Amino acid sequence: MKRLFIDLDKCNSCKECKVACDYFYHPQNNGISSLREYATFATICRHCEDAPCVNACYHKALERATDGHLKRYKMRCTSCKSCTVACPFGIIFQDFIPYLDSKCDYCVGVSDKMPKCVVSCPEKAIEVKEVSEDLEKNIYFVGEHLAVHSIKWSREDIQPPKKK
Repeated sequence: MKRLFIDLDKCNSCKECKVACDYFYHPQNNGISSLREYATFATICRHCEDAPCVNACYHKALERATDGHLKRYKMRCTSCKSCTVACPFGIIFQDFIPYLDSKCDYCVGVSDKMPKCVVSCPEKAIEVKEVSEDLEKNIYFVGEHLAVHSIKWSREDIQPPKKK
């Protein structure tokens, strides 16, 4: 099955995203911002046990989802960026929290042509392709239609060896 594939190492290198979007419901949409947020929360976020970003959100727009990843309730978010300031690891980028919400529908079933995000990305960080999950190559499946290339953070990676 083909998936939308995003390479976060390449994608996060632009100062300002120039990617266009085919999202049907409103043409001013920039679905790449919600896609990057989702991919980053799933792979790079430290999933803090007592998450400062969640605690800093006055409007309760951030919470831990049942799968352990952060979830932002975009209708509650006022774009105050308190979570961005509170995150001790700098994971929540300011451009993730726009006041107007965007949505990526992965262009599933839209047409046979390549989505605008793939064609318009100057860094070639977005593709539609057959891909297998490969932990050694840092390729992870996030949901049903998305594959992400990123160095996934793991609590076990930084734990010092236990003394016997």
